[in-house]
Amino acid sequence: MVMETAGRPIRYNAGMSLPEPDSDALAASHALQHLIAAEIARHDGAIPFARFMELALYAPDLGYYSGGAAKLGEHGDFTTAPEISPLFGATLAHVAAAIMAQTAPRILEFGAGTGKLAFDILTEAASAGIVIEQYAIVELSGELRARQELALAAFAQVVWLDGFPDSFEGAVFGNEVLDAMPVSLVSKTPAGWCELDVGIADGRFVHIERLAGAEIAAQIAAQIPEAELLPVGYVTEIHGVACGFMRSLARMLTAGRGGAALLFDYGFPAHEYYLDLRATGTLMCHYRHHAHADPFYLPGLQDITAHVDFTAMAVAAQDAGLDVLAYMNQASFLLGAGIGELLMRSDPEQATTFLPQSIALQKLVSPAEMGELFKVLAVGHGVSLPDALSAADRSHRL
Repeated sequence: MVMETAGRPIRYNAGMSLPEPDSDALAASHALQHLIAAEIARHDGAIPFARFMELALYAPDLGYYSGGAAKLGEHGDFTTAPEISPLFGATLAHVAAAIMAQTAPRILEFGAGTGKLAFDILTEAASAGIVIEQYAIVELSGELRARQELALAAFAQVVWLDGFPDSFEGAVFGNEVLDAMPVSLVSKTPAGWCELDVGIADGRFVHIERLAGAEIAAQIAAQIPEAELLPVGYVTEIHGVACGFMRSLARMLTAGRGGAALLFDYGFPAHEYYLDLRATGTLMCHYRHHAHADPFYLPGLQDITAHVDFTAMAVAAQDAGLDVLAYMNQASFLLGAGIGELLMRSDPEQATTFLPQSIALQKLVSPAEMGELFKVLAVGHGVSLPDALSAADRSHRL
């Protein structure tokens, strides 16, 4: 398929048996392709992949997260843990209570999706007598914020922020936030590490190798263990934006009297991330519940993600003044936080209500589902986690 832009055709791979977009969605993608192509032209024919990913996801009105298409659920592109079961949010409400008891009765959530996690936390809090004076949400997507406002209309303590507050005391949550942050792509070549930029050739967006500059080279040296031993042709991601997010998180929490942030995402510690078996990297795209590896397919209509390097996240937070409170898989976290006990509030004899909840819980904790791939990193300042979570800590694996 071809789209004319600035006198040059931009093509995308239409051969991947994916659902066809409607005409409005296709027109929006074409407009975003024009915008990206124009930026490439202004920068001598190439831009860093991180910039391409930023535009594809966040360009005003056209990017995946800033446009108007549904992102989550049956008609979206993927499903997250809060969408699977209200037990996820209910469990986090009790973890938040333990953190807020040491700090202040406030919660801050980054990237709140449909608002389901906030709804479930606030609903459980109201039922359990947990006081939450303010539930603040930082959301970049206009479409998702509109959905959140509808879903959370009954909760007067919910407010929306445009970015990091200067300081914060309380509990912070981020579910599948880090994986959506732009990454740099790098490749090992005979001449050394190169950054993979994005240009246009033969009417398509393509990768263009450029010898890594000092900043990227320093990040490679800091993030990739034994980078010199990896084979020529090895491709992976560098997480500069996410590391910056962790530093901002640290500034916010250390400026306050105390707080903890819990970040849920799929990924690995560094020694598991940069293995020979991941020689093509972890970059993945999600379009209408289909996963594939072409980031240039229909920009603006698909999510582009990369697995999280949790070692890099922990180091960035620690270097900026936070304590690494815990690191573990999602199963250990949820079970340690009492999700099993919350399930048992439903009568096992009532199969029509208990069985669906039990099946949903299994999806959250099973190693074959989300239980092992998804991890939880907890960082904080002036607080501690409940004993059951501290006992499950595996931060020594970072």
